[in-house]
Amino acid sequence: MAIKAGERMPAGKFRRMTKDGPKELTTDELFKGKRVVLFSVPGAFTPTCDAKHLPGFVQLADQILAKGVDTIACMAVNDVFVMNAWGKASGVGDKILMLADGNGDYARALGLELDARGFGMGTRGQRFAIIVKDGVATQVDVEAPGQFKLSAAEHVLGQL
Repeated sequence: MAIKAGERMPAGKFRRMTKDGPKELTTDELFKGKRVVLFSVPGAFTPTCDAKHLPGFVQLADQILAKGVDTIACMAVNDVFVMNAWGKASGVGDKILMLADGNGDYARALGLELDARGFGMGTRGQRFAIIVKDGVATQVDVEAPGQFKLSAAEHVLGQL
């Protein structure tokens, strides 16, 4: 069952790249006492994700942060090295935290996994955006297959 607004975010772990190499980041570290925008893409460097989804958050990051958001995080079922390379190629800098859900464990915990075997991509995460306040989802927007509207940075900004 997919997470809904008002529910606590499930416990889990991500990998992120640091100056000292790959490091684990727990959901407690990410969410506790903070307001976070977590958005998910089916895959780094894939067409909509690379041309629209991530760039929208990079462009609107300052406006989103100005609304009282502590962290903007991009999650994908990719490894930490791919997420790091994508972040560099997209110029995210310190604006977006690039989180690797390498085995799709967190997408599954959220109930938002995506069967992308038809595209040769295995199991991925659906395209979504969740606004989280101190570990509780306050807004959950999941895209219909093939859509890109509800999880776009512009829509998220309007929800804050």
